[in-house]
Amino acid sequence: MSKDLILGIDTSNYTTSAALVAQTGELVTQNRARLEVEKGNRGLRQSKAVFQHVEKLPEIINEVIAGHQEQIVKIVVSSRPRNEADSYMPVFRVGEGQAATLAQALNASLEKVSHQAGHLMAGLWSNEIYHSERFLALHLSGGTSELLLVNEKENASFEIEKIGGSQDLTAGQFIDRVGVKLGLSFPAGPELEKLAQQGSEDTVDIPHSVQGLEVSFSGPCSAAMREIEAGKNKADIALGVQQSIAHSLIEVLSKAVKEYDCQDVLLVGGVMANQYLRDKLKADLEEKNSDTQLYFADPRWSSDNAVGTAAIGLKFDN
Repeated sequence: MSKDLILGIDTSNYTTSAALVAQTGELVTQNRARLEVEKGNRGLRQSKAVFQHVEKLPEIINEVIAGHQEQIVKIVVSSRPRNEADSYMPVFRVGEGQAATLAQALNASLEKVSHQAGHLMAGLWSNEIYHSERFLALHLSGGTSELLLVNEKENASFEIEKIGGSQDLTAGQFIDRVGVKLGLSFPAGPELEKLAQQGSEDTVDIPHSVQGLEVSFSGPCSAAMREIEAGKNKADIALGVQQSIAHSLIEVLSKAVKEYDCQDVLLVGGVMANQYLRDKLKADLEEKNSDTQLYFADPRWSSDNAVGTAAIGLKFDN
């Protein structure tokens, strides 16, 4: 039995996950579990998230590696939120510790990467792109709204430069705050998208705010809250939130493509699983400019997962 599998482990703010990817690029198996958030709350304290990871991760890993232990040659784990020296979040320590123990037990190599790099690789992997010298990336999730300039690094993860993004709330926080106020479950993205499908366009006007390559979602969020207090139709408000985010992203990406002379744009993170946003961006950016090419992570791998983390192992030599 050949040793040709890569195990990925990711313990993010709201998801415990593990995945096995073959060195030929195919997904062998994966498993993940959402951390539990009480109804009406908009998140978890790190201490509670760490405790849930400690409970869930051993079972998740055991289910993924069962029958494959002797084939694992490499383990890749998310050890920090971003590729920055001072980037730190307690939840990632859980996965990092488990990965170190497993690597020693299985005699496998160990690579530590950032959670953000995992999202980028999930997008590239699901588009079957393994080498791209330079591209723009938009990472939108509950904890991040960042515009990135990404360069390929030989036998390493990525060289990532933040060039824009949110000045205050993330897109995910905007969605979750409005969604919870509307009575939706946290995280509110999927339910808000479904609710918005019943809304009428341009019935609720929620503004957008962009300065250069920076976006502000706090003002639009306050405007949405006022519409809720005024008793406006919930579906119209949900659609208005999506419209506001779409207008912001279109304006920022249009500027970035020109400023950095970079036509390839990768869009990743849980917020980018939203079909309305994907369709709007394609219509306003790609279809109006034949040189611009948008690459979306497969919706299955847009939200937090260890598949992208494992796939980063394809970039490292044994």
